Amino acid sequence: MSIKIYHNPRCSKSRQTLKLLEEHGAQFDVIEYLKQPPSQSELATIIQQLGKSPREVMRKGEAIYKELSLSDPTLSDEHLLAAMLEHPILIERPIVLANDKAAIGRPPESVLDIL
Repeated sequence: MSIKIYHNPRCSKSRQTLKLLEEHGAQFDVIEYLKQPPSQSELATIIQQLGKSPREVMRKGEAIYKELSLSDPTLSDEHLLAAMLEHPILIERPIVLANDKAAIGRPPESVLDIL
């Protein structure tokens, strides 16, 4: 089984999720998504696997979210996806991929459901 975690080492929830995976003996690849952002197709697939809309996986508290007026309900999913690709800090974290499924580690234990 291939497991990936889209990780930000500065985020406490991301670090907790990483530790939880280690404690469960999982073998996984760490992707520091701020340094290696997902491609458009990867991000679209992740959002689909999460069963959420692009808006639901955006970090609304980030300054860039407000600067770009991304709270505007008339913005299309494509526009929001493009904003996340240009500014990966907008992508909620951490995200774990396993078994063709995805989970956001908030709380960290939620990722255990897809292992």
